[in-house]
Amino acid sequence: MKRTLHMRPRATPRLVLRPFRRKDVDAVLAAAAPSLPELNRWLPWAHTRYGRGDAVAFVRDSISAWGEGRAFDFAIRRPEDPERHLGNVSVWFTSRVAMVGEIGYWVRSDEAGKGIGTEATARALQVAFEELGMHRAVLRIATGNIASERIAEKLGFTREGLLREDVRVNGVWLDHSVWGLLDREYRAARADYVAAGWA
Repeated sequence: MKRTLHMRPRATPRLVLRPFRRKDVDAVLAAAAPSLPELNRWLPWAHTRYGRGDAVAFVRDSISAWGEGRAFDFAIRRPEDPERHLGNVSVWFTSRVAMVGEIGYWVRSDEAGKGIGTEATARALQVAFEELGMHRAVLRIATGNIASERIAEKLGFTREGLLREDVRVNGVWLDHSVWGLLDREYRAARADYVAAGWA
């Protein structure tokens, strides 16, 4: 089981996923700021006062986390427009002993509905299972976030249960559904990912 990953970019049919760099701060802010009205319903970091300091802190922590093997955050970009930040997808272990990890993602609001989240998450699953050797990957999705639930369904995750009042967002405790995908299920679904154009 690997502790860390090579920092090379990972490609999909339409996208490039790569580790964050210090110069990404302004691009992250440009993607996040206009998306906050949508994102702050679901994500605690997407508060209405999100600013450059928040983006700087995220990029710094992302670089440190990668080096320490705590988490692997990928910037989502298009190869033909590499400076435009489309969102993030992240992979991290929740238990190295049990080989269980979690994946999280967001896509800027003006790019939503184009399959970017599904394609990026499919590539993150390849990292989780084929590079990090995970046995199981989990998504936690705020109740009511239909777009994220649809990604889980398309990628073959099984809805396993509900975490009641799991995360506090804007002063409100949100329930989260838990979705799981096992290594053998990922490998069985891999051909479907390719056929759908996600891998």
